[in-house]
Amino acid sequence: MNRSASAVWHGTGRNGKGMLTTQSGVLDSTAYSFTTRFEDEKGTNPEELIAAAHAGCFTMALAFALQAKDLTPTELKTEAVVSLEKDGAGFKVAKSALTLTAHVPGISPEDFAAIAKGAKEGCPISKLLNTEITLDWSLV
Repeated sequence: MNRSASAVWHGTGRNGKGMLTTQSGVLDSTAYSFTTRFEDEKGTNPEELIAAAHAGCFTMALAFALQAKDLTPTELKTEAVVSLEKDGAGFKVAKSALTLTAHVPGISPEDFAAIAKGAKEGCPISKLLNTEITLDWSLV
């Protein structure tokens, strides 16, 4: 399976503007720029997209892991916060912090912790990221 996205950029790093498009069309010439990345202008940025990818990948991996144990969650809600930090003359993604709230009938906190940890370590985006990945969760 292959998935693709493309970026088009015009101008300098600080004053230029770009557009991101995904194969599925969910992003279609979606604006990104210095100000959408480092300030609060409307538009997207690579770190926001990584956070969305990590939250989605981890949550789906967890759903499959629970299904393998014959457990059906009523809701899994994950937020991923990707931290971009200065690294010499550039930047690096330093951390992806996952925060999960889960409604899973019939599971003990101990069993849930083990399954969630496995999903965190096993999801393809976690494996892709060469950074610290944390997981805080609550089972309600």
